[in-house]
Amino acid sequence: MCALFALSGDVLAGTASSPFTVTGTVVANCTISTTGISFTYDPVSANAAADALNSGTVTIACTKGSAPSIGLDNGLNAGAASKGPRAMRLGATANYLGYDIYWPGTKTSWTAAAPFVPSAPTSKAPRAFNMDGVALAGQDVTVGTYTDTVTATVNF
Repeated sequence: MCALFALSGDVLAGTASSPFTVTGTVVANCTISTTGISFTYDPVSANAAADALNSGTVTIACTKGSAPSIGLDNGLNAGAASKGPRAMRLGATANYLGYDIYWPGTKTSWTAAAPFVPSAPTSKAPRAFNMDGVALAGQDVTVGTYTDTVTATVNF
């Protein structure tokens, strides 16, 4: 007995395909850092009639196209000095030195209620903005080192 097997050289294999979508969501994000403000105040001559000026910086790095705004709180001693909305305190005493912080290049008080709104970032590169500080003239204050803590917040 002889058996014949027929083998085909072409083996048919089935295939199927399915397209799919790949998505990526870019989120708005910012980082913030600060460099503080330090004043030298002379109530007898230099600052008897002229404000003491100095500046610090706030630096933000935000996602390109986000809409950041930067607010500064009023510090720990708001309204405690004879002048100014903010106040630095001499240790644990009742002595205060009044000051304010303005938006860059302006006389607009920089607060949480009146945040500085920079232009939308065109890249994620950090951008630094001046905080223009003013210790107000004409204060009759005690010798020593006055301090306050202000918190900067970036909203995006």
